[in-house]
Amino acid sequence: MKKPKIICICGSTRFADLHAIARWEFEKNGKAICLMINYLPQWYADKQGWNGNDHHGEKSGNKEALDELHFRKIDLADEIFVINKDGYIGESTRKEIEYAEKLGKPVKCLEYFYKGELK
Repeated sequence: MKKPKIICICGSTRFADLHAIARWEFEKNGKAICLMINYLPQWYADKQGWNGNDHHGEKSGNKEALDELHFRKIDLADEIFVINKDGYIGESTRKEIEYAEKLGKPVKCLEYFYKGELK
């Protein structure tokens, strides 16, 4: 078996379900290893008292540490794949794209290929 490429999946936590689907699609044939956000089921967030279905890092007080960890995931990756449903890219994801580009990592997107400027 050829060595699998490492893909860091980036994008808003509001699309956590699409992150999970992308990971499945990339990994199911053994050709990729995916690094991505920490996906939490809603029942767990509810139990913690974090209302809503996204931004659990902010609600838990761990956003800065999790953001920094995500940059380290980009360091490890061969490329990043951006979940940008309906073209949405938030501030954190924009920073991740810029960081990956600085490192010379390929940036691929779910809905369009991002190249330095949002349209």
